[in-house]
Amino acid sequence: MDERLLGRRAPMTDLMAWNADATRMPYRMHGEYLRRCFLDNDLFEGRYTVDGRAIVLGDIRMPLFVVATERDHVSPWRSVYQIKLVADTEVSVLLTSGGHNAGIVSEPSHAGRRYRYTPAHKDEHYLDPDSGFAATPATEGSWWPCWAEWLEARSSGQNAAPGSRSRTPAAPAFIPPSPREHATWTRHSWADGSRACRP
Repeated sequence: MDERLLGRRAPMTDLMAWNADATRMPYRMHGEYLRRCFLDNDLFEGRYTVDGRAIVLGDIRMPLFVVATERDHVSPWRSVYQIKLVADTEVSVLLTSGGHNAGIVSEPSHAGRRYRYTPAHKDEHYLDPDSGFAATPATEGSWWPCWAEWLEARSSGQNAAPGSRSRTPAAPAFIPPSPREHATWTRHSWADGSRACRP
């Protein structure tokens, strides 16, 4: 009401700013994604092709960690859950509170979050989405730690990147520590052609 009738905008939050950002996909790619994957459901139904070859979800052999959100208006959770019907691999399903954006951007420090996690079980029988929901208790908190545990259980451990000496490389010396210094450095470096930082 404040925004529409009185013209007072609510303060911008990080999630609102992210949601208002433009799509970072080329026009053709974005259009094809919306048309073929969302409207026509070609990926799920085995009609999505790349270089003339169909991409079939049943061909995936890696374990899947599938995330859905309770109030998702783009990918309704009951539809997402049905990947269990076509995947021929280990499928773990996690249903989290929130909608399309807030359910995913659900960092551990954010209060009031909950999720339901159904790990893959060998030789399990398919449960329809509502029966699966009823059989899975809710866990309070962010789903991110659950995902991190799932990844760690299937990981071979941490290794340094090829050619690096440490896991966290130091920032390059030529990047100034503040925006003002960066602007000054950029102006000077373009003016005289040097790459030295001159705050």
